[in-house]
Amino acid sequence: MTDLERGLGTRWFDEVWNQGRRESIAEMLAPAAVLHEGGADCVGAEGFYPFFDRLHGAFSNFRVTVQDTIVEGDRACVRWACSCTHTGDTLGMPATHKTVHFTGISILRIADGRLVEGWQNWDMLGMLEQIQGAAKSATYATVS
Repeated sequence: MTDLERGLGTRWFDEVWNQGRRESIAEMLAPAAVLHEGGADCVGAEGFYPFFDRLHGAFSNFRVTVQDTIVEGDRACVRWACSCTHTGDTLGMPATHKTVHFTGISILRIADGRLVEGWQNWDMLGMLEQIQGAAKSATYATVS
């Protein structure tokens, strides 16, 4: 794996999430790339755009920090942490304006300088609990 390919995971999180560069998705994903997440698969940039749009519609101020990258053969394992602010309602709940923190691990298969397959696990439940906790607190404060 080249140095450029070794850094592809860090580049993905920086450009796609921290900078919000939607166009970087098609640049870094191979057209037939398969991304596996939570029992669902998406294929290529077109398959990933709805996920990207939903999260960017729900959150702002993304700050993803890559904490570790381990590379072997054609795969890179990236351990990361994220903080962002819940400022939109695209997750089906009103914005709480709370900053949430969660972590994840992504395993990426890379070929010819592009992501061709990925497996992702991140703490979605922890993120939702932080949002719902803020929503419950706001509801309680307005009812009291």
